[in-house]
Amino acid sequence: MDSPDPVLHASPGSPVRTVRSRLAGVARTAQLWLWAAAAGAVAAGATIGFRWLIEQVERLATGHAGGLVDAARSLAPWHRWAVGAVGGLLAGLVLELGLRWAARGPAGEFHVDYIDAARQGQVVLNDRTTLARSASALLSVGTGASIGREGPMVQMAAWLASWIARFSPLPVEQRNAILVCGIAAGIGSVYHAPIAGVVFVLELALGFFARHTVAPVLIASATSSGLIYWLVAPSPLYVMPPIVLLPTSIEAALVLGVLCGVVGWALLDLLERSRRLFARINSLPLRLGLGGVLVGGLSAGVPEIWGNGYSVVSQVLQGDQAWQWVALLLVMKILATALSTGSGAIGGVFTPTLFVGATSGYVIAHVAGLWLPPALIGDPQVMSVIGMAAVLAAVTHAPLMAIVMVLEMTNQFQLAVPVMLACGVAYAISTQFGATPLYGNPIEGHP
Repeated sequence: MDSPDPVLHASPGSPVRTVRSRLAGVARTAQLWLWAAAAGAVAAGATIGFRWLIEQVERLATGHAGGLVDAARSLAPWHRWAVGAVGGLLAGLVLELGLRWAARGPAGEFHVDYIDAARQGQVVLNDRTTLARSASALLSVGTGASIGREGPMVQMAAWLASWIARFSPLPVEQRNAILVCGIAAGIGSVYHAPIAGVVFVLELALGFFARHTVAPVLIASATSSGLIYWLVAPSPLYVMPPIVLLPTSIEAALVLGVLCGVVGWALLDLLERSRRLFARINSLPLRLGLGGVLVGGLSAGVPEIWGNGYSVVSQVLQGDQAWQWVALLLVMKILATALSTGSGAIGGVFTPTLFVGATSGYVIAHVAGLWLPPALIGDPQVMSVIGMAAVLAAVTHAPLMAIVMVLEMTNQFQLAVPVMLACGVAYAISTQFGATPLYGNPIEGHP
């Protein structure tokens, strides 16, 4: 008669059973990490694919591809106006038809925001509303709406990650982690800021005590950002010349933090007022069409307001722009963003917020330099970087994410101390005024 297998018949507290249990846990963790890496790869693919689709819409609308501001400059004023008007009308029509299609589906037309899903531990997003909003966003972004393309990209990354989670052979709690991985990876890939992607989901979605999710989120964000680095652009999002941090930059950062906190609060208030005003128009095609007409009219005079503002911010960070021109762009961009967002165009306000912060810091530094010695103010480029982070902190109410993201995007880590101070002050000012962050999700705006 065969003797019993000592492994199968080990007592509950025996060393053999303990080793088996630990090995099984390691196997489950390794499996989760592999799925997290897959979510990161999918996020990078979503970023690359959505950028390509936007370029195709831009090419069809303007005959130009490669940059919305350059495309706008190549068109006659009437043509810019017409592109904005037609683009807004088509985006609204697609959104309305898409929501009707979604209403006939199993989940209805209620859109599940990926940040809300992560907070609630959900995995399943509304497939039909996601596709409808993404198609509408392509038309809005590709025809010059003053919104960010990054929001729809992160939405697609999260949606694809949710499908990975649905079909993965993982426990429920680990499937939830895969969706969070998709969000972090999407943010890391679109902004070339993998650490900020992790901080974003921990600060805004999960809370910093979600320890079981940290490792897979790190893996996903690193995977997506690494693929973007090797396949698309091996550089920070904003390339800057060497800049010098003066001792007086600390004091200047505190003052700038106060001013940027007020700017952030005012921007939030203006966007909310614009939404309420446009909400009086029930028809989505008419609402988005009116937004496109108005933004197109502004772009007829100032083509630089098209798109998310990336090219203008890049020029400002080079430090060779007249401050009067930058001040005009700041005012016009705020108006255009309020009109695009208020009308319900699907896209982000995150990158336009960076535009507002960079130009605000640049203009404030130059205006202060009219009365104060340069040694007290510092380099306007330094003030631009600090302004980007401070306004972002004021608008998102996520100061840690704002600090990490702007330092990563500009590769100016020597500015960590003044950026931290300005973000802390701006965040305090914005919250003291009672400002409410943008629906809890600054990456993707909501109509």
